[in-house]
Amino acid sequence: MNVGQLSPAELAHHLRTRGLRWVIGSFVVQLRANVPQFPQFLSRFYGENQVLPPPWDEIADFHLTLHPSLGLRRFWRPKVYFRLDGNSFFNPFPLNHAPPLFEWGLNMAIAARCNHYLLLHAAVVERNGCALILPGTPGSGKSTLCAALSLRGFRLLSDEFGLFCPKQRMFIPHPRPIGLKNESIDVIRAFDPRASLGQEYPNTRKGTVSYLQPLANSVRHAHLGATPSWIVFPIFNAHAVTSLEQIPSGEAFLRLAANAFNYETMGGTGFDCVAEIVRRSRVMQLRFNHLEEAVSLLEAWTRPTAAPPEP
Repeated sequence: MNVGQLSPAELAHHLRTRGLRWVIGSFVVQLRANVPQFPQFLSRFYGENQVLPPPWDEIADFHLTLHPSLGLRRFWRPKVYFRLDGNSFFNPFPLNHAPPLFEWGLNMAIAARCNHYLLLHAAVVERNGCALILPGTPGSGKSTLCAALSLRGFRLLSDEFGLFCPKQRMFIPHPRPIGLKNESIDVIRAFDPRASLGQEYPNTRKGTVSYLQPLANSVRHAHLGATPSWIVFPIFNAHAVTSLEQIPSGEAFLRLAANAFNYETMGGTGFDCVAEIVRRSRVMQLRFNHLEEAVSLLEAWTRPTAAPPEP
């Protein structure tokens, strides 16, 4: 059974009582929540994800809770709180901002608990079994490019984290809603009017946020990893001419390692992972000011007829 096969009332009941246990890529998430409208968000944006059968109090990678203010606070500027294993890591959000709090809380949980993977601050999409890695700093256009490529047929592996498995030597999918901020929301709407964007959440710490629903194909194939093949460091610049520039492997190693949350924590394994990704990939820097041009350029560059990555 998938999340979307449960009615909002059923979802609300499970979330409010023993919690809901479902699969996101290779992770099992256990969530308890008693927040208005949150079941609708879950149904829409995680509708294709598999629900694990009861009992829902068994082992999970992450045990999360979202709960509203208690007492009189429920009636005056009500808040919502996030907890991982009963511990609070964030200041409370306004009650109607529960979805961004959940998404950011899950990001924090992955960063804290998943040091068996190299965690890159990168979007990852797949084409013909090959991974295109988009490392990015805020404002680089990473999520906007990721969203556009996923709407053009690339399979979404992840937007916020590139999870590289040292044993399998591939990127592990965990497709989730793509978080878009501020101007990027309207850019994606204009890029593809069919894009399934949710409501906007204004005045968050990142500005206005909205989420793009991952395509069903990405969720249904979340058991299939992808081998590193291309690395593109995006740089959005309103005055730039859209272009790809090759980056030397030494510089690529340093820049990719700097984008890893747990490079130092992993020690020698982290070094080996970054070296493996760079060795197997063609590495470019993308400067762009127009999304359509950037996507077309990347589509052409990653075609199967293009020169294969060096062994």
